[in-house]
Amino acid sequence: MDKPRIKVDFNELIEKDLVLLSKTDEVEDSAGQKIDLQVGKRVAIYEYNHYESGEKEYLLAEGIAVLNEAQDNLIAKWCCRINEHGIKVVST
Repeated sequence: MDKPRIKVDFNELIEKDLVLLSKTDEVEDSAGQKIDLQVGKRVAIYEYNHYESGEKEYLLAEGIAVLNEAQDNLIAKWCCRINEHGIKVVST
């Protein structure tokens, strides 16, 4: 990975550019650093997939932290609003 990122599950996209991020105000990134979430904070996110075929990939994106306002999906307090660059797939 190019830098520390917060792990997400892109299956939890609630809009094309909005993914669930965290149930709590503090998360740990891939380097073990504690990140305090607040509205507008820039975040880098990722998902790692390892398939039965042996293929491995990272899904990478960046955006800003926003409060989850989806009335029908209150599983998480925080979401990430993905920026205009979208989700990048990097095979390893």
